[in-house]
Order: sequence, then C-alpha cells, then structure tokens
Amino acid sequence: MKKAVTAKKSSATKTDGASPSKLIDGRIRELGDWRGEMLARIRGLIKQAVPDVVEEWKWRGVPVWEHDGIICTGETYKEVVKLTFAKGAALDDPAGLFNSSLDGNVRRAIDIREGDKINEKALKALIRAAVELNASRKKPARKQPA
Repeated sequence: MKKAVTAKKSSATKTDGASPSKLIDGRIRELGDWRGEMLARIRGLIKQAVPDVVEEWKWRGVPVWEHDGIICTGETYKEVVKLTFAKGAALDDPAGLFNSSLDGNVRRAIDIREGDKINEKALKALIRAAVELNASRKKPARKQPA
C-alpha cells in the first residue's frame, strides 16, 4: 500500500494555530514539484466550482474541502495526487473521472499522475454534484425547546 505524504514528515506538522488554508499553502510549497502544482490547480478548480467552500486540515495533514460535509480530500503520494470523494459512489460520473477506489460502496477517487490532463469542466461538475449531494442529506436543524 502506498503511503501518503503527510504533515508528519513535513514542516506543516507545526501548525502553531495556523489556519487550514495556510497549512494547505504550506503543503503546496513544500512539495515543490508537479504534485504541489497539481494540488494548487485542483484547489483553484474547487474554489471556482464552490466559491464558499471550507478548507480543513484533518487526520494530521490531509487537505479537506467541505460544504455541508466533506466534498473531497487531496492526498499526495510519490506518484499521484489523489482526490478522494467522500460519497463518490453516489455520484454520477459521466466523464469517467473516477479511476481509483472503484470497488468501495462509499468513496471514489481520482488518481492524477504527472503529465495527466484534467477535464476541468467535468471535475467542477463532479465537485458541484458532491456539494448538492451533501446538501440533500443535510440533517435539518433541531428545534430548540421553548
């Protein structure tokens, strides 16, 4: 099994109260190769698709994008940048972007290798679909007793 590049081995471990967005900035900088460039590009596409997306830093060093729940994570490995959609199995993928974790009942992932081209339009549509799915499953707020 491949091991993700996590903050454990990086300067991003020292969070010092830094915001998740700053930690993601740090991850992109410290990668210093095509993976950092790809993670930055994907991050930009996510923000274009969902301008009010919330960035989080979870599991000791994994960038996470949320909107009414997790949309996807952005893990980096030696040979791939992996976008894992938390509820990907429930999403339509007419462009066939999902190419990893296809056997699971819940998640689906997109492994992006150096030199791969991104179908930006399809990726943004997939991100928006994940947001819509999260919103549709959002639990209504509890009424406070009077």
